[in-house]
Amino acid sequence: MALKTLSTFLSPLSLPKHYTLSIFNPVSLNIYRKSTPLSCKSTHSHSPSQLPLSDTKLLSSEPEGTGAASPTRGDRFLERQQADEAAKLLIKEIKKTKKKTKKVLKVNTATACCYGCGAPLQTSEVDAPGYVDMGTYELKKKHHQLRTILCGRCRLLSHGHMITAVGGNGGYSGGKQFVSADELREKLSHLRHEKALIVKLVDIVDFNGSFLSRVRDLAGANPIILVVTKVDLLPKGTDFNCVGDWVVEAITKKKLNVLSVHLTSSKSLVGIAGVASEIQKEKKGRDVYILGSANVGKSAFISALLKMMAQRDPAAAAAQKYKPIQSAVPGTTLGPIQIDAFLGGGKLYDTPGVHLHHRQAAVVHSEDLPILAPQSRLRGQSFPGCQVSSKNGMAGKFNSNGLNGFSIFWGGLVRIDVLKVLPETCLTFYGPKKLPIHAVPTHEADEFYKKELGVLLTPPTGKDRAGEWRGLETVQQLQINFEDAERTGVDHH
Repeated sequence: MALKTLSTFLSPLSLPKHYTLSIFNPVSLNIYRKSTPLSCKSTHSHSPSQLPLSDTKLLSSEPEGTGAASPTRGDRFLERQQADEAAKLLIKEIKKTKKKTKKVLKVNTATACCYGCGAPLQTSEVDAPGYVDMGTYELKKKHHQLRTILCGRCRLLSHGHMITAVGGNGGYSGGKQFVSADELREKLSHLRHEKALIVKLVDIVDFNGSFLSRVRDLAGANPIILVVTKVDLLPKGTDFNCVGDWVVEAITKKKLNVLSVHLTSSKSLVGIAGVASEIQKEKKGRDVYILGSANVGKSAFISALLKMMAQRDPAAAAAQKYKPIQSAVPGTTLGPIQIDAFLGGGKLYDTPGVHLHHRQAAVVHSEDLPILAPQSRLRGQSFPGCQVSSKNGMAGKFNSNGLNGFSIFWGGLVRIDVLKVLPETCLTFYGPKKLPIHAVPTHEADEFYKKELGVLLTPPTGKDRAGEWRGLETVQQLQINFEDAERTGVDHH
């Protein structure tokens, strides 16, 4: 679907709000006391004559005297008031003791986690996430600084190493040191039962693939702010108003009610101020959860958000010191990461990415993922114009007959068989610069793919990874229609 130019952009989609205010009136209690006889028992036997005068008075069922020494009505009133005050003080002390006990238990049961990935800290499995050597762990624990620890895996990720920890993703089948995608999803299951503000992230380069259409299964009825990331990668001259209208139309079709839509770039900070303002407006003391699919840019967005909020909020400025690790590897964040980013109450949480089986991170080896992650504006590669791999002067035949009868390979990931097009048709591909495009006659395509996979057609890179490659499994027939010859036909797959 081509992007349509509309007159409005980013108009907030308001949701009805209901507020319930309960007013509790203090109730005064009148306590009435009646003098009652007290009976005292002892293991030793005493005769009435041996009892002290006070004991004899207590055992007497006679009412107090009516002489000059008897208490007046004023004395009785003061006694009742003093007893009431003492009872109130006692109840208040009991409540304070209960609160202190609850707080202590909550702190003691908390598990210390790596501030970079959210994995629980451990000292036994060196290759597993959350590992820290025993000496460092004990030292930090002694000084109550466990929240400042970065695990060994995160240290390697921060230096550019691609270490996946999610079984079944990034080319790994899994193992003792891996967590499953289902386990990560389960860590988000509590969200639907909490009162929170959800910030849902979507990658503009892979809008439909990263959308999380069933986000309500995780977020429940909590309000959602939709943030579209990586808009700095769009081709130069892109009309953001048009893109915004297209996004609003898309989420309306998906029947997802949101508070507002924001186009952002964590790299250039475009749109981040608007998101920060919207969060402060809608937070209302609630915790804020950043939610999205794996590799959508959650950690980078949080870093940009803290940088923008730090200008006004000292809590956000302090939180910048211990922010989540950013990496292109899927499954960088392995558990919810609590960030004290708000001075006025409520926490900010980075959450594990939701792994989707149809995205490239689920099938491409982790070492090849950086090739597929665009770092600058997307530029179209037009075809004809790219390399034609053919024999016996096939290039000349290609130029005279157009694209009909040719197969186009986009690295080792995509194959397009051109069935029928107009002779003057030109295909333009927007994607990573390092992803090569090759074309061969369709009757040679199978042999060419088998021979050149891992060599000319990368990723996968190298024959070893090519041997483990699943191959091109999905077949889809696509028809692109356009009414105006002067206007480009567009496919969003």
